[in-house]
Amino acid sequence: MILQNCAKGFASALVLFLLALSFASVSHAETDVIKDIVKRGQLRVAVQSQAPPMSFVDKKGNRAGFAIDVIKMMAEDMGVELVLLGYDWKGLIPAVLSKKADFVAADMTPTPKRALVLNFTNPYTYVDIILYSKKSAPFKKWQDVCKKGFTIGATQASSNVKVLKEKCKAVKIKEFSGGGPAIAQAIKMNRVDAGINGRSGAQSIVKDFPGFHILEGAMTRDPLCFATRPDELHLLEWMNNYFTFIRADGRLDRLLDYWRKSLAWKQEH
Repeated sequence: MILQNCAKGFASALVLFLLALSFASVSHAETDVIKDIVKRGQLRVAVQSQAPPMSFVDKKGNRAGFAIDVIKMMAEDMGVELVLLGYDWKGLIPAVLSKKADFVAADMTPTPKRALVLNFTNPYTYVDIILYSKKSAPFKKWQDVCKKGFTIGATQASSNVKVLKEKCKAVKIKEFSGGGPAIAQAIKMNRVDAGINGRSGAQSIVKDFPGFHILEGAMTRDPLCFATRPDELHLLEWMNNYFTFIRADGRLDRLLDYWRKSLAWKQEH
């Protein structure tokens, strides 16, 4: 009798376990963003509004940049339409968390704080974080600016603010929602003494402002990633695989050479 009751209890437990697995599978299927993307026929991506060479509106009024080219290829290889959602830097993460966008395609650095709310892909490249200023300013290397009495402009809510707080504790930091172009204008108008940016973004700014120059040395070297919501595990792995594919066939390196390692794009866009 005891053995019979044990057997019944085991059978009941097994049924409950299998039902739990079934519900978990259904729940996972319902939250599989890859399936949602294919079903709706659209890939919705949050990109920066005006942040050359990552994502910007060019002279012809078209969206252009490294991130734009990568996600165009993604959408084409998925067989879906690409929907670009432009935001200032501080709007990128909320756009993904609110499910307006499927993921963020930007020159975003993974940080412990961001990783609390996002999953990051493997790095697609690395970037030197540098300072730039007017040539007429009394600065040669980045450490020259990091003194009391000087002000450095940074993109609002970017990881560069944290870099400045750690590396330039005496300096005043002013944040700009307009990113690199807004910081450059602030330097031109003497509202700040220098700006902080990734090297490719700074090179683009210096090209547009001949009176500017990049200061010697890199403050740090950061990995750059795309980012998804924590539950988008299938999409995260798909993107990691995709970076592997386009790195293997040469497409990723060609885009990095064009957009991030040269200024040839400025003549065409």
